Amino acid sequence: MVLPSGFGTVQELDEYLSEPVPEVVEALGSLDGDVMVLGAGGKMGPTLALLAARSVAAGGLDKRVIGVSRFSDARVARTLAEGGVETIALDMMEEGALDRLPGVKNIVYMVGSKFGTTGQEGRTWAINAFLPGVVARRFRSSRFVVFSSGNVYPLSPVARADCTEEIPPAPIGEYAQSVLGRERVFSYFSEAYDIPAVLFRLNYAVEMRYGVLIDIARKVWLGEPVDLSMGHVNVIWQGDANAYALRALALAETPPLALNVTGPETLSVRALARRFGELLGRTPVFVGAEAPDALLSDAQQAFTRMGYPRVPVGKVIEWVAGWIVAGGAVYDKPTKYQVRNGRF
Repeated sequence: MVLPSGFGTVQELDEYLSEPVPEVVEALGSLDGDVMVLGAGGKMGPTLALLAARSVAAGGLDKRVIGVSRFSDARVARTLAEGGVETIALDMMEEGALDRLPGVKNIVYMVGSKFGTTGQEGRTWAINAFLPGVVARRFRSSRFVVFSSGNVYPLSPVARADCTEEIPPAPIGEYAQSVLGRERVFSYFSEAYDIPAVLFRLNYAVEMRYGVLIDIARKVWLGEPVDLSMGHVNVIWQGDANAYALRALALAETPPLALNVTGPETLSVRALARRFGELLGRTPVFVGAEAPDALLSDAQQAFTRMGYPRVPVGKVIEWVAGWIVAGGAVYDKPTKYQVRNGRF
């Protein structure tokens, strides 16, 4: 597989993030029914929905792909529609709103609230833990991939970095607690109504416009201090995470399968900053010191079932650096990866 040297436009980036691969086409082809992405308007949702639609087209599959979101940015809805995704603008928190959605067999559930949790705890819990129950009841005949987070785990010793799905959840802070609430609510309804599901515990998808790598790279580029408090991270190229999520529909089971999804490396924040310094012609500035533990996930189960990520992190680092030098667009939504107390 020949990887691109970089991306000149947002369109090129989105096309690569949603480029069909045979494994996704095969997985979707093995499933009966259509595909719906709930929360298709977020940072990751658009390219995941486009990947589904492009994979359906590539495989000549008789399936609809439906993207549901408030679509506060109308441009996102237009892009999805142009890519073959049927769009439905909907605020799923409105009473009765879900009744306006079609019955669909395969659902990727991406709805969630993270940033701004502090001071809006009630809203966070309502979105992250109440809405999943309403959705599960409405779509009790569907199978689900439910986006979750590595934040449900405790901090893991860097020396071992062996936080598998066997580690009991111990979320830090209300955001992480509410995400575990999402898992628990879906798990209850999964067993009550025999709904097959996967709890997709994603730990930092990255691309050029947002993610841990762009957060670190921008600080190096601007001469701002890089916080070493959370001294180690896991990341995965968003295109690979998209593919894993759609392939995981075929792995859904009852009770739900917990699945860690991230890259295979434990990455040093200090080393990442230094590498970006080399690529950007800057000398990184550091603040704080590395703790002996960090929020880390072991995704070996995902690799065993679906193979390793296609895009290595070293190549993504190069892409991010090139994007910054070229003045590429960013979402300006920091991941706050350095937060250790769970207050986002």
